[in-house]
Amino acid sequence: MTRLKRRIVELIGTVGPIPVSEYMALCLFDPEAGYYTTREPFGAGGDFITAPEVSQMFGELVAVWLYQTWQAAGAPMPVTLAEIGPGRGTLMKDMLRTLTRLDADFARSASVALIETSPRLRDVQKATLAGVSDAVEWHETVASLPETPLLIVGNELFDAIPIWQFVRTADGWRERMVGLDANGELGFYAGAASLDPSLLPPDADTAPAGAIVEIAPARSALMQTIAERIAEHGGAGLFFDYGHLQPGVGDTLQALRRHDHEDVLESPGEADLTSHVDFAALAVSTRAAGLHSDFTTQGAFLLSMGLLERAGSLGANADNTTRERLSGEVERLAGPQAMGELFKVLAIAHEDIVLPVFHSQVDQPE
Repeated sequence: MTRLKRRIVELIGTVGPIPVSEYMALCLFDPEAGYYTTREPFGAGGDFITAPEVSQMFGELVAVWLYQTWQAAGAPMPVTLAEIGPGRGTLMKDMLRTLTRLDADFARSASVALIETSPRLRDVQKATLAGVSDAVEWHETVASLPETPLLIVGNELFDAIPIWQFVRTADGWRERMVGLDANGELGFYAGAASLDPSLLPPDADTAPAGAIVEIAPARSALMQTIAERIAEHGGAGLFFDYGHLQPGVGDTLQALRRHDHEDVLESPGEADLTSHVDFAALAVSTRAAGLHSDFTTQGAFLLSMGLLERAGSLGANADNTTRERLSGEVERLAGPQAMGELFKVLAIAHEDIVLPVFHSQVDQPE
C-alpha cells in the first residue's frame, strides 16, 4: 500500500466516502505524495511520452502555426508567448529554436512565459531551457501574465484536471464516490448527490444502470479564463489533448504507470490519473468569453502544417537509421492507430482572425 493510499484510507475511514474529483486531486497534486509533485512522469523512463518528447517536429510545427497566427492577427507587439502545463519544457525549447530561425526579432522581442505550479517541474524546465532563452518567466496562473496579446499553447493539459463522475442508479444519477469495502479496500460507490439534468449528454436517457457520466467544471473554468484573457487583449490559443468532440456516456478515468494501464484505485500517487477531454464543453466556455473555436485531429493538423515535408527535409541527407526513426515519429504523431486520431486540437481566437489549417476539417461541437 502506497503512503498516499494509506492516508486516503484513513481519510475515508474518518469522514466517509469522497468524490472521484477529490480522489483524483489527491492522487495528482497532494503536496507531499501527489503524482505530479513527487515523480518524473515524462519520457521513456517515466510513465508516458507526450508528443514533444516523441519528436522535435511537433514543437517546430506548433511554432510555425503560432507565428502564422500572430501574422494573421496583424503582428501585434508587444506579445506574450506562453505555454500552460509545460512538462519538462521540451515543447517551449523546440518552439523558441524554430521561432528564432523564422524571425529573430520576434523571438527576441516576445515575452516568454511558462505557467507551472510545481516547483520541482519548474526546476526541470529551467534546466531544459538553459542557454535557449534568458527571458523566460514563470507564472502560477494565467492571471499574472503580461496584459498584452497572448499566443498560448497547452499540450495534454486538460486531461489531468480532476473530473466529477455520476453513476446511473435506480434512484437516478448519483455522484460516484470512492469508499471502503468490508475489508477496508478502496472501491467505487454511488453517493447521495444528484446531477442537474441539463448537464447530461443526449444519450443519457437510454444509458443502462451502472453507466457513468463525466463533467469537468474545473476544465471549463480554466478554458474560460484563458479565453477571456484573449478576448480582452487579443491573440490565440492552441490546445492538444485526447478526448471526444461530442459529449456522451462513458467512464474514461484511467491510470497510467510504466506506459501501461492499471486499476485507478491501485497505487494512488504512483500512477498518472487522466480522463478524456470533452471538447464540446471547452467550446461552450470559449463561446461564453466571446471567442471563436475550431477543431481538428492532431494527425490532420500536423500533416496540414507540413509534417511529411519536415520529416523529408530532416532525412534528406541522413542515414537509413535516422530515416527510419523519423518515419516512426511521423507515424506516432499522426498515424490513425497512434496519436493522430485519438488526440484532438482546439484553436481559439477572435472570429476575424483566419487561423492556419482550421477550415472546418472537423465539425464543431454544438
